[in-house]
Amino acid sequence: MANHLFSGTGVAIVTPFQQSGSIDLIALEKLVEHQIKGGIDYLVVLGTTGEGSTLSKEEKKQIFSAVNQFTKGRISLVAGIGGNDTQGVIDSFSSYDLTGYSAILSVSPYYSKPNNEGLYQHYKAISEASPLPIIMYNVPSRTGMNVNAATTLRIARDCKNIIATKEASGNMEQIMQIIKDKPVGFEVISGDDGITLPLIACGAIGVISVLANAYPTQWSTMVKFCLEDNFTEARPIHEKLMPIIHSLFAEGNPSGIKAYLSEMGIVDEYFRLPVVGVGDQLKNEIKSLMQAL
Repeated sequence: MANHLFSGTGVAIVTPFQQSGSIDLIALEKLVEHQIKGGIDYLVVLGTTGEGSTLSKEEKKQIFSAVNQFTKGRISLVAGIGGNDTQGVIDSFSSYDLTGYSAILSVSPYYSKPNNEGLYQHYKAISEASPLPIIMYNVPSRTGMNVNAATTLRIARDCKNIIATKEASGNMEQIMQIIKDKPVGFEVISGDDGITLPLIACGAIGVISVLANAYPTQWSTMVKFCLEDNFTEARPIHEKLMPIIHSLFAEGNPSGIKAYLSEMGIVDEYFRLPVVGVGDQLKNEIKSLMQAL
């Protein structure tokens, strides 16, 4: 399990902006170094946390290339490329220079609310067109549709280029069903910081984390303990960080995590609308949680 390229802690990094709204490449490099020094295993660039939906194609190209330059091959990279237009996703594969990237994270189609046959056909089509292995991403709270266990397993069996699923359904029964019945070579990655410990206990190979943007050392240590079946050491770290995880999502992501990174002096609290910063009450709570930690 621990030998899989995407076992351990992946981090869905934020995209830092300047006050003018342009991309802050200096802060992006600082964030990448913070992750690598913190011992994380791989980075996910332009996932949901990276505010990719408000970036132009040119800006996405700039970020994909910049992160590759900053990491210099020290850790694996995953490119977030998804959408609710299957052909659009396929076309975008050739739009970006994916030098240095080992896989693509592709969220299931949102807004259109296709049924599970449509979800299957979408992943089958992008799998056949993708230049890199794909990690599918099931997050029904954002997409409006759940990729159920039967469909995920069908995709896993039929689409050999799809190597894992990032599961953020929060449905433990569904996720355990996928882990139990998945074919060899297909893995499950937690898409929720809060249930990472129990999911690894059930057979997941790690997490794609939001929390680790701010606390890479603590979270990757916790995940390593879990992967070693050392839950006695993992549990206290998990419990200590639970209030922080709760605060991250209290007023939406990436608003919460950028508040932490701003307090740490790594990334400023600037966003692209419609995302805005957290309110004063939560900001004060975040400062208290940081001091307590």
